[in-house]
Amino acid sequence: MRAGVFLYPWDVDGDPAAPGRLAALARLGVTQVTLAAAYHSTRALSPRHPAHRIVTAEHAAVLYPPDPARWAGRALRPYPAGQWAPGDAYGRAAEALDGTGLDVHSWVVLAHNSRLGAEHPETSVVNAYGDRYPWAPCVARPDVRALLVGLAAEAAVRPGAAGTELESCGWYGFAHLHAHDKTSGVPLGEREQYLMSLCFCPSCREGYGNAGADPDALAAAVRAALAPVWAGSGPAGGLGALEAPARAWRAGAARSFQDEAVAAVRAAAPPGFRVLLHADPDPYRCGADAGTDPAHVLGLADGVVARPPKVAAFAARARPGTVVAANLSVVTGMGGAPARLARDAVAARAAGATELRLYHAGLASDTDLETVRGELRALAALGGV
Repeated sequence: MRAGVFLYPWDVDGDPAAPGRLAALARLGVTQVTLAAAYHSTRALSPRHPAHRIVTAEHAAVLYPPDPARWAGRALRPYPAGQWAPGDAYGRAAEALDGTGLDVHSWVVLAHNSRLGAEHPETSVVNAYGDRYPWAPCVARPDVRALLVGLAAEAAVRPGAAGTELESCGWYGFAHLHAHDKTSGVPLGEREQYLMSLCFCPSCREGYGNAGADPDALAAAVRAALAPVWAGSGPAGGLGALEAPARAWRAGAARSFQDEAVAAVRAAAPPGFRVLLHADPDPYRCGADAGTDPAHVLGLADGVVARPPKVAAFAARARPGTVVAANLSVVTGMGGAPARLARDAVAARAAGATELRLYHAGLASDTDLETVRGELRALAALGGV
């Protein structure tokens, strides 16, 4: 099984010791670095860098200089990064990793951009109550789709990249790691989060209507279905006859966006360039692991990166050569279990995983990384990497 690790450019750029640490992982069977080229806003720990400990990425940005010709005259365009990743931070990090024995693949976040929603509120998902989600661009809007498809092609195919992994290549919705979040007073399960994620912007209202669901009636049905949740009297109800057309519209919109994004990357990439999606097998899932139809996405892309519980659903639809990468967290402070890496990898392989992704080599503590190295040795002894 090939194994890869996630990194941000600021984990490597300006740290002369970083390539050596990564080369040590390569000697233990890690073959790939998935390096962020376009990323959302975040506050990240960088525990080993000689110049900083906390990196505050103030807004979603590309971590390289965007091509002025590509974006000339367009109202919606990618935002360059600030001082957290100045200039071509991605390119400098990728160059520093040359010679470590690791392939570099780009990591591209698409439908997750709070600055876009703040500056262009019309681009955001709108829930059934009329609330906008500025972090969630609506992928059904033509102008948003044009931005994200162009971003996919540009950010994915960076010089020297052997492939890409597209994150949030589909619907984003209610769930979001937001600063000082105060949304947990009423617990929302998967059904409730789905209902809170249904979009009612003009593009989606038109789409629901074309699919046979009156958008006003659908919004009213969503509010009625959620009423017991707010009252504390029960879980969310159903949408009756409006459920199927609503789901069909959203699944179709996500699917066509994925088609366009992957096609744009393919058109820009050299032969042999590998395209993976961070994905969930539930077509109606929102978030970083976008909802997909497994048969469709595995016929479209070269494979997926998925959480361990979801690996089997993709493996069941895999063809020879399809990548099904199990995404394993190895950061203890973020709920990961580096001490279980070997066991979790064996279980993932039994479920059909062909590769591993370790999240996240830059965020992990020294203790976590040492544990990972030991677990990789154990896994190699089992024939795992």
